[in-house]
Amino acid sequence: MNSVQELEQYVCTLYDTRDQLKAHVFERSDAAFAAGDAIRDSIVTAEAARERQEAIRAAFLKSIGGLPDAFANLEREETAAFGEETSPDSSPLKERSRWSAGDAGNMSGGRTDTLLNGRTTGCIRGTGFQVEKVMFESLPGYAVTSNLYLPDHREERSAAVLFLSGHELGAKHDAYYQRVIQHFVRAGIIVLAMDPIGQGERLSLHDFEDREGSVLWGTKEHQQYGVQCHMLGDSVARYFVHDAMRAIDYLCERPEVDPSRIGVTGNSGGGTQTAMMMVCDERIAAAAPATFIMNRQLYMHAGGVQDAEQVWPGLSGLGYDHEDLLIAFAPKPLIVLAAEYDFFPIEGTRRTVDRCRRFWELLGHPGDLQLVTDASTHRYTDRLAAAAAAFFVRHLEVKVVPNDAMKIEALPPEQLWCSPGGQVYRDKADGRTIRDFNADRCDQLAAARSLLPTQQRQDQARQWLQEKIYASRKPCELNPRIIGLGAVEGLEADYRLWWSQEGIMNSGYVFRLAEDTAERRRPLTVAVWRGGTRQLKAHWAWIQETCRSGRAVLVLNTSGVGPHEPYPIYGKPARSYFGVLHKLADDLIWLGDSLAALRTYDVIRCMEVISHFDEWQAGAAPFYTVGREGLYVQLAAEVDHRIGAITAIHPVSSAADLVRARQLEEEEAMSVVFPGIFKMLDPSELNEPRVEYRWQLEGKDVEGHE
Repeated sequence: MNSVQELEQYVCTLYDTRDQLKAHVFERSDAAFAAGDAIRDSIVTAEAARERQEAIRAAFLKSIGGLPDAFANLEREETAAFGEETSPDSSPLKERSRWSAGDAGNMSGGRTDTLLNGRTTGCIRGTGFQVEKVMFESLPGYAVTSNLYLPDHREERSAAVLFLSGHELGAKHDAYYQRVIQHFVRAGIIVLAMDPIGQGERLSLHDFEDREGSVLWGTKEHQQYGVQCHMLGDSVARYFVHDAMRAIDYLCERPEVDPSRIGVTGNSGGGTQTAMMMVCDERIAAAAPATFIMNRQLYMHAGGVQDAEQVWPGLSGLGYDHEDLLIAFAPKPLIVLAAEYDFFPIEGTRRTVDRCRRFWELLGHPGDLQLVTDASTHRYTDRLAAAAAAFFVRHLEVKVVPNDAMKIEALPPEQLWCSPGGQVYRDKADGRTIRDFNADRCDQLAAARSLLPTQQRQDQARQWLQEKIYASRKPCELNPRIIGLGAVEGLEADYRLWWSQEGIMNSGYVFRLAEDTAERRRPLTVAVWRGGTRQLKAHWAWIQETCRSGRAVLVLNTSGVGPHEPYPIYGKPARSYFGVLHKLADDLIWLGDSLAALRTYDVIRCMEVISHFDEWQAGAAPFYTVGREGLYVQLAAEVDHRIGAITAIHPVSSAADLVRARQLEEEEAMSVVFPGIFKMLDPSELNEPRVEYRWQLEGKDVEGHE
């Protein structure tokens, strides 16, 4: 090798390691999917079907962290997190189903009354209908914007449909969705269309003063909150579900609506929300999820990546799939709407619906599960909208004659705004956001941890970490290789390759001064940073300086890092949101695992590699880390004392800093997500007093200890 750049691009020809991480994740997922199919196939009685429904609801609620205001108090939730069981009768879903309209119970952060405070901010006429611009509070100070469509020709107490928007910036007032909504209005159905988080009038992360910047909305906002929620042991899905349930509360309060005849529909992200409501809200009488229901195994192999609220931790590992979303709703009327040219594989949709038909038969309502498709790409087409409208007319028992003469045409979006300027957080800067709720939960978790004696808290956190790090690993022999790469700028380099676990190889470069002799044992420092050996140039000065001080350096490539980075999908950068590493991190979260836990295990295996080679001075090996990836080393050090002092540059400093961040760095964000970790510990509490933290400011190092 003649240059650092050549070292960065070196490819070892002993193994093609780039597909190993994906193959590992897929193999584990396939086994879980097969186990789930076997469980569902074994259900042959109505009683067993009802038991499965209860299990689905409980597992889903636990996966998303419960509903934001469903717990009677925080202590019960956090006591469970520290090992004490809650009563089966304390299910938040059971509590929620007992709420009367307008009485939303209690927020998990306390006993604050959460009245809807619904109000109409204006009205507008359409052809054959009126639209009320409605705002209500899903949680105290947390506004939801919506449009209530009231057909001119309707029953005195009418059927209603909650329309949940997919990933369109305009959401409820987007011309495309207005067209779908008006199909229902023409049929004489009241429709409440609401803006989801991060869309329509609810952009909470966008900088409204930045006129040159791109709009931060939708999936970017969902992912930001998704990372924070995962670390707290939640899913951002809990807030989507809660908003929709509160919208049903609002409909139940309206004198024009018959609470026993409420349906729900939406496509794409709105199809996700519809499916979640099918699981969580027993008041829904009929449902029409569009362009979402599929089969996770087929979608995974197709390369699919999903938004944060569509990833439900641990459910695949427990054998749940989209079939269970349908089963939970049986035997109520259900029409699944699908686009035949969708990125959600249509064969997966057909498989799921076909396999679920027998549950409607078992529960006495054969024929109440339908599948309607259209030869279209990912879209709620006119054909699908007309089919859904006819479905709701039938099953919600709409008794008025459809107004076929009503012309479907979109109203100007600004006329449908509920807030004066079309953005809640621009018009009311002090409005509550999910970031505020996450910050509150972070503080509450810290307070709950502080109630335990220090040693007990540390022991529990260490035991929890150990279980997460080692669960599902497949230990094997290291069987390492060494390939000499020659001298580069005064340093001798070689490539080391070894098996971290069955099917997955890790590697690293070892650097030392070229004049070092094999007889002399040098101390070793292990370096961990983003990109591993593909990012040597940025750290070359430190490598040279460390070697000149008399040490050897091992630059570590954990799973999926450096030469092991998986092949990209969809042309997206591997480490960005919705790139291949995001996809694999999500797939591991579905299994109840995480890429962060897997890479922490890699760090521990690296210590065994160091012992195996027996080339360096004995004793604990110090680490040098840069960026958030240093979290793997900090966590490994909690369970493996062979890891010595850690010098951490720009680490994850604390849970509070992460959950209060207005915007997280996107690259590799999902790779450091360790679900539920903030329930057990805070990064600022780790490895004391062994970690030296350093922040680089204006080209200078600032040293300090936490």
